[in-house]
Amino acid sequence: MDRSRLEAFSDGVFAVAITLLALDLTVEGPGHGSLLEQLTHKWPAFLAYLISFFMIGIIWVNHHALVRSITKVDRLLLFLNLVLLLFVVLIPFTTSTEAAYFPHNDNDARLAMVLYAGAFLGMSVGFGAIFEWTLHGDRVYQPVPRERHWAARARFVGGGLVYAVAVIVAAFNAVASFVLVALVAVYYIVENTPASPGPPSPGDDASAL
Repeated sequence: MDRSRLEAFSDGVFAVAITLLALDLTVEGPGHGSLLEQLTHKWPAFLAYLISFFMIGIIWVNHHALVRSITKVDRLLLFLNLVLLLFVVLIPFTTSTEAAYFPHNDNDARLAMVLYAGAFLGMSVGFGAIFEWTLHGDRVYQPVPRERHWAARARFVGGGLVYAVAVIVAAFNAVASFVLVALVAVYYIVENTPASPGPPSPGDDASAL
């Protein structure tokens, strides 16, 4: 399969997932208090939407940077990419569930946060698996030197470790777990080192995250 088909299919899934996030941003309408009061009451939904929007956007940018460095697509890569997309499409559901219980810290709120952080953890694992695939064999235009593999792994999947911690923390404190997830989003927004494991393929745009 041509890598452009892989990227086009993935882009479509990212676009749908990021659009579905907005479906939870609703108000009751006239007769249920002032609009300002209704918007204020929905602040957890807006906050969860903001974090999830940027996390999907960040993984989309990094996915583009990673895929453009790939020389060929094989069956294993296709299934690894499906694992990534499996968790991407779960994010709208876990976002709306988290927004419904945040900022409480009862059993339901903690379970909602486990689901929310778990979706990001799964997404990180899927992306990390694709990156690991690029480290072996002649699969990218300029492979990462073997002595830099672990440093590159830390760069690409470091956020996954924070998500794993967030899942554990969520079992005890939903709010603290949410803060951890939010900090990962902030980090990757301001972090601006190249997201690609090598230079772009010929003819591709040279910009990076």
